Amino acid sequence: MTSRMLLDTASLYFRAFFGVPEVLADDGTPVNAVRGLLDFMARLVGEYSPTELVCCWDDDWRPQWRVDLLPSYKAHRVVAEDAGPAGTDIEEVPDPLQVQVPLIREVLDAFGIAVRGAAHYEADDIIGTLSTDAGLAVDVVTGDRDLFQLVSDSAPGGPVRVLYIARGVSKHERVDEAWVEAKYAVKPHQYADFATLRGDASDGLPGVSGIGDKTAATLLQRFGDLDAIVAAAADPRAEMGPSPRARILAAADYLTVAPKVVAVARDVDVDRSGLATPYAPADPERLVELAQRWNLTGSVTRLITALASARP
Repeated sequence: MTSRMLLDTASLYFRAFFGVPEVLADDGTPVNAVRGLLDFMARLVGEYSPTELVCCWDDDWRPQWRVDLLPSYKAHRVVAEDAGPAGTDIEEVPDPLQVQVPLIREVLDAFGIAVRGAAHYEADDIIGTLSTDAGLAVDVVTGDRDLFQLVSDSAPGGPVRVLYIARGVSKHERVDEAWVEAKYAVKPHQYADFATLRGDASDGLPGVSGIGDKTAATLLQRFGDLDAIVAAAADPRAEMGPSPRARILAAADYLTVAPKVVAVARDVDVDRSGLATPYAPADPERLVELAQRWNLTGSVTRLITALASARP
């Protein structure tokens, strides 16, 4: 069966950086994130044998259009306001990780693994676009719960599921519609509204004060979606308790903008060609050079083996 594996690349290399013991190249450059990412990919490719493999990239980790709607969006991750080029913000990333990101790109390029990003969009949006109307089964590898909104058992061409790595890549969970409903008591297509209501501190999303998981799920079960919840709160004839009604009405300004921030874009201009899994390295000589220079030989070899074994 054909399938597309979409990697939330930053989610994986951050996890590798913090989870893999420090490893240094001969010149003292840390390479644990590079090695960890390659090993994660080898494990995933070996287990699932995707026919397409894409490293989705944060070309813009905090898009200005989202910040304009909700200034608190990821604000706690900013090193210094207006610190970047042309007034952009710089994400707080440990220096030993930051130096490894260009190395990751070099190695992926030598393998011939597709990397896709887009100006003004996050990796989540690239994943949303490449998982929509894909025409084949899709596995999204991430530790980000926001991507649960993409899950669908009945998408045209094959299901869209999340391989959720919050407990580690080796202990990842296969998230389908039943998993989301069992965990949160909402359907995947309701998850973005659920997150908007209850908030998410990791993204600087305040939520509606006083509304947690249980109340958010109950409201969505009763009314279906956020628009209907807001309409019911404004209608004194609607069957809504006085406490949630007051809280929803008090959060009217937030609820006007937050859904646009939380919803993953599905229509980004992304090149859909050249996504096929490279069963052999695109530039083997360059890959050998990089592996030797950066002390990556074991990890590179494991990924080469996994890619070759994935060939149909």
